[in-house]
Amino acid sequence: MTDYFHLHMPEDQLQGISSLGLAHLGDGVFEVMVRSWLCLHGKATAKGLHRAAVAYVSAPAQAAMVEKIRPLLTQEETAVFRRGHNTKPHTFPAAATREEYLTATGLEALFGWLYLRGETERLNQLFSVMMEG
Repeated sequence: MTDYFHLHMPEDQLQGISSLGLAHLGDGVFEVMVRSWLCLHGKATAKGLHRAAVAYVSAPAQAAMVEKIRPLLTQEETAVFRRGHNTKPHTFPAAATREEYLTATGLEALFGWLYLRGETERLNQLFSVMMEG
């Protein structure tokens, strides 16, 4: 049985996943981390939880938080981020600029890639920096 919480995908298989596929998965990983963070920080009221989560997972918020971690990324992580950022999505949300959306897509691709590699400690490090202050 596959343990979907502790993955370690082989590099050759990982290379076959598109940037948008990585971003799709990374979006979910990031949202679970945000929801967990909100619960752990006592912000889990029924009324405000969804609204609070949306404030963190929106493209503009993600784009702003990326700036906190960009200097910390390895060359390989930067390449994955750039690959996600340079994708050609078909649509853009009205609530974000094109650059914010592409930056958020890069972040999500990075989180998807790290998750599939089983690098949960690195995910936690980057996420913690993003959520500071």
